[in-house]
Amino acid sequence: MELGNKIGNFLAAVALVTASVYPAAPALADQTRNDQWHLRYLNLAQAHQVTKAAGVAVAVTDSGVFPHRDLTKNLKKGTDTSSGGDGNGSGQTDQVGHGTNMAGLIAGHGHNVNDGALGVAPSAAIIPIKVTGARDNGLGLAAGIEWATTAGVDVINISATAAPSRPLSAAVTAAARADIVIVAGTGNESENIRLAYPAALPEVLAVGAIDRNGKIADFSVTGAKVGICAPGMDIVTTGLGNNYDRVDGTSAATAIVSGAAALVRAKFPDLSAAEVIHRLTATADDNGPPGRDDQCGYGVLNVVKALTAEVPPLEGGTAVTASAQPSVVAPSVGSSADPETEAEESNLPVIAGVAGGIAVLGVLLAFLARRRRRPTA
Repeated sequence: MELGNKIGNFLAAVALVTASVYPAAPALADQTRNDQWHLRYLNLAQAHQVTKAAGVAVAVTDSGVFPHRDLTKNLKKGTDTSSGGDGNGSGQTDQVGHGTNMAGLIAGHGHNVNDGALGVAPSAAIIPIKVTGARDNGLGLAAGIEWATTAGVDVINISATAAPSRPLSAAVTAAARADIVIVAGTGNESENIRLAYPAALPEVLAVGAIDRNGKIADFSVTGAKVGICAPGMDIVTTGLGNNYDRVDGTSAATAIVSGAAALVRAKFPDLSAAEVIHRLTATADDNGPPGRDDQCGYGVLNVVKALTAEVPPLEGGTAVTASAQPSVVAPSVGSSADPETEAEESNLPVIAGVAGGIAVLGVLLAFLARRRRRPTA
């Protein structure tokens, strides 16, 4: 009964940031990567020539993270604060699947060279923090953020919501003061005139969702606090039991932006958390009325520009959504790529010249191995 209540509480919390989760269609070899349209939309192949975020730690405060084969190289020991902050457990269990979905979007490394799910920051470390996320108090989420702060992570991904509370506000403030980038979804109730917590807090980068045509998702909550948008519809990612899911919601967009923040932290290690957020918003592509708007804030995430453009420093203060953004000098990707030597770094090579018989056998085996199932939700 206790486990059922915890799962029920978490599902209520993620309802505002996850519009739907459904199994990806059965796929042949390499189809999972092909189905991840956001990789091409964001031009991540070019971004990964600059950095893949080796050495950066991202906390995923969620339902826990299943050790999916596309995550195991990056998945580290975390904790479980779902009982109110006792710090027990590793965070590497997930009865819901939501946390596993988000972790794959942030730091999936795939398998067999270019099969499986690839994340935005495929060399970043994932620190799983299992929280209740209950909207009635948010104590588990607050405790998880506190634990992440003490652990010294670089980015905290919050693809969940909670009711406003002093413990949650205090935890977010402490994390920001510890120079941690905090990213959260705006929520999925488009008729709601108020952003979800903790995205509404001033220290947090609030993320909305767009579809593959660059249009704001119907479910994405809008408002003056929105900072940026990212793909958040029909997104393929890791699921429970080494399966794959398609997800919709600002939670997915949030995880993608958290991955981008990890890349920026790797490329520019001396930037403060406020400057990292500033770089992400200053280089975003304006996709609505000229200038900032309430739908996508400063625009749609542009990962390559965030890593390569010349961005004037943030002037005075650490506000996440300043009233004006500085001009951005056109980017140029050259020989300034960060040296990264981990074996998992080569996730997007071009494969050619596979013998016909081996290819047919691989297709058959992949088809039998990749049966998708709906996560327990």
